[in-house]
Amino acid sequence: MIHVTRDGDKVLFDVKGLHKLWALKSRLEIPRTNIRGARRDAAALRGWKGWRVPGTYVPGLITAGTFYLDGKRIFWDVSDPDKAVVVELEDEKYNQLVIEVEDPDAVINLLTSGR
Repeated sequence: MIHVTRDGDKVLFDVKGLHKLWALKSRLEIPRTNIRGARRDAAALRGWKGWRVPGTYVPGLITAGTFYLDGKRIFWDVSDPDKAVVVELEDEKYNQLVIEVEDPDAVINLLTSGR
């Protein structure tokens, strides 16, 4: 699970618990200006996630780490698809973040308000 907070002009994505081990990351810091949008997207959660390099994928249990799909570099950390948010980025290491959060609607509001 990811805890999302704003810190001035940055958004902090803190990976919690054992997810740090599975995702091989503990934190991402993204400038607010590089976040193009955030949404719930059930279709993005289905099917093949892409080439895993490095990360963890156990079908029906967890998808975590870096994946490559259709020329995009995507960071995943999802074990409960009902709490997943897709974050679109520009000018960043990742093109997308697909993350599990405690309150998806609150995170979407945090990431899209004041744009």
